[in-house]
Amino acid sequence: MLEAYRVVVSGIVQGVGFRPFVYRVAKKAGVKGYVRNMGGSEVEIHIEGDSRSIKRFMELFDSELPPVAMIYRREINKVRVNGFVDFEILPSQKKSIVRSIVPPDFASCIDCINEVDDPHKRWYRYPFNSCAYCGPRYSIMMDIPYDREKTSMNDFPLCRECSAEYRDPGNIRRFHAQGISCPLCGPKVWLADRDGREIHVDDPVREAAKLINEGYIISIKGIGGFHIACLASDDDVVLELRKRKKRPQKPFAIMAKDVETASRLVILNKDAEQRLLSPQHPIILLEKRENTPASEYVAPGLKHLGIFLPYTPLHHILMNHIEDGFAIMTSGNPRGEPMCIKNSEAIKKLGEIVDYHLLHNRRIVNRVDDSVIRYTYKWVTMLRRGRGYAPTWIILPRELNRDVVAFGAMLQNTGGVGFEDKAVLTQFIGDCDEYRTLLDLKIYIRRISRLYRIDPRKAVVAVDLHPGYPTRMLAEEWSRQYNVDIIEIQHHWAHITSVMAEKGIRDPIVGIAIDGAGYGPDGHIWGGEVIKASSNRYERLGHLEYIEMPGGDLATVYPVRILIAILSRFMSEEELIKFISNRNYLVKAGRDPRELDIILRQVENKQVYTSSMGRALDAASTLLDICHIRTYEGEPAMKLEASSEESRAILEPHIVRRNGAWIVETHKLFERIIELMDSVDHIHLAYEIQRALAVGLAEIALKYCDDRVAISGGAAVNSIIVKSIVDRCREEDIEVLINTQVPPGDGGISLGQIYIAGYMDYI
Repeated sequence: MLEAYRVVVSGIVQGVGFRPFVYRVAKKAGVKGYVRNMGGSEVEIHIEGDSRSIKRFMELFDSELPPVAMIYRREINKVRVNGFVDFEILPSQKKSIVRSIVPPDFASCIDCINEVDDPHKRWYRYPFNSCAYCGPRYSIMMDIPYDREKTSMNDFPLCRECSAEYRDPGNIRRFHAQGISCPLCGPKVWLADRDGREIHVDDPVREAAKLINEGYIISIKGIGGFHIACLASDDDVVLELRKRKKRPQKPFAIMAKDVETASRLVILNKDAEQRLLSPQHPIILLEKRENTPASEYVAPGLKHLGIFLPYTPLHHILMNHIEDGFAIMTSGNPRGEPMCIKNSEAIKKLGEIVDYHLLHNRRIVNRVDDSVIRYTYKWVTMLRRGRGYAPTWIILPRELNRDVVAFGAMLQNTGGVGFEDKAVLTQFIGDCDEYRTLLDLKIYIRRISRLYRIDPRKAVVAVDLHPGYPTRMLAEEWSRQYNVDIIEIQHHWAHITSVMAEKGIRDPIVGIAIDGAGYGPDGHIWGGEVIKASSNRYERLGHLEYIEMPGGDLATVYPVRILIAILSRFMSEEELIKFISNRNYLVKAGRDPRELDIILRQVENKQVYTSSMGRALDAASTLLDICHIRTYEGEPAMKLEASSEESRAILEPHIVRRNGAWIVETHKLFERIIELMDSVDHIHLAYEIQRALAVGLAEIALKYCDDRVAISGGAAVNSIIVKSIVDRCREEDIEVLINTQVPPGDGGISLGQIYIAGYMDYI
């Protein structure tokens, strides 16, 4: 007796060879019917057959799933038998049944790379080879469902051979694979000088590698944007890149041609190797080898290098001709601007940075930066969520009460949307204090809202509490345009709820939020907080001591200003002047020593206060002569961590109750450090100040928590801080939770905003 079932599948099921897979298993099982994409990026399957063939289909469906497909939801309903005589792939429908994941970009699979390396294959040395299991997805997607005509590959009609493979059910990797092409019908690559004039050579990629070997700096158009590439082993070349890019200290990422080459640069374990080779191919921060051949100027003052492997055929071919086997591969953008994605844009904006351009003619629809991860104590945490991960969704603890559009914070920002029990964040956007980056946030929030069919007239808007963030202007514009409410959400509340969203937590939790800056309702800058958080409210239980920020934002660039404010708590003005002058802290920061008097007067004015963990770490970095000026976000704190070595515990936090909250007295720790500076190695003092600040906040959290504590914020990627909190909590049998799906830093704020605005009982 015949039976019929309708199966609707959501997850990563478009652009990953899913329909061809369903077709193959249907044929194997002997069922009839059809499979097709639907308008919400889900897949609909209709199968008919006897009970035995239906069972066989379901077994094969589970056992032969494509390697990059992920199923989050499967709805199976028995339906009427229609009498289909065959099984076929039907054209995509515009109608949406349920919403599914827009697929991220995947690294080239080994089969495609083998074809690129095989002189007998037509894809030999072809920079754009891909198949159903790999290649660009989100970066070339204009709309859903994921069909070729809705991607930038629509510019390249398939040749006869590619068309035949596309229509061949027996071709597992290319049957209905939307992104395929070959040298005859696909994108082309060429070399140009810095002004964009084409240089006619037989093999542009090989020639680009030759130029890199000779010490030139090249821009390279990739999947989601441009890279800038040059030698990573030559001090002069690296320093020249720093000069041209106006990037004096911020580390560069290195692309290594294979795992063996990477292992010459950094210390690799099995887990890191697997992550380097995963379909995401992220940049991973790994500890430098003592004898690393990379220049010390690639990541000055840091213990780690950012390493990744070639994730496109173009990068694979290029790296095979780099004599070192590795090269700097950093974002192709002028300082402070988004990464270039158009050839004309790169020629105009990167012409003063690079000597040559390696270009191609496949349009990049969505800018997608490389993802960056690191090992934080026992966790793998994200620093930047982009290629390979975005815009996959996060499953929330339960259905949201309403759809949400979230605008995030400001630095290292992402936006996002929430619907049903899903949160979808944009790819990494960047620092929204820059106008073009702010426009990018607007573009991609609108784009992701459209892709996921969010009705802006029915979605509440979530925004950071800070009145001066440019993202607030976008939120207010959106609110006016669609006549919807805005919910203001305190920064550190959102940090903690981002952990709750990730971990599926519905009950209130005590959290430690540690970062550089977040606006508090008292008008001060928070950043070292212990709060009890739920979707409806938060309570501030304790924090690091308030310290003056003399000069406001100047104090974030020159940490000596914060140090002076801390020292003023326990030194007389005469003692402080002598201490700062004798150690030349202002001179080391490139400032006039006479500025000290102005700073002291600013401290007396007590206009701006901060409880920031970031500012405390910055001040410690300056005190211990590790870093005196911040040239990139988090630099003094990162170098403090890199300059630390564990020893016996010699600092203990002082915690007092004041104005209804517990306070960690930061100045007491600095006072003790100064007493020990002449007798204890600075690498141990560096470790101890981080440990003691962390333990102080942990002690406050332990006064209120039941069985677990959440940690989030930019400083929650600091292994010393996280380990110290975990060690103290473990003594009380308390579990510690941390972000792993989104960055603990501000790249995860939009997730916390979605959690709060979507679950809040009132507006």
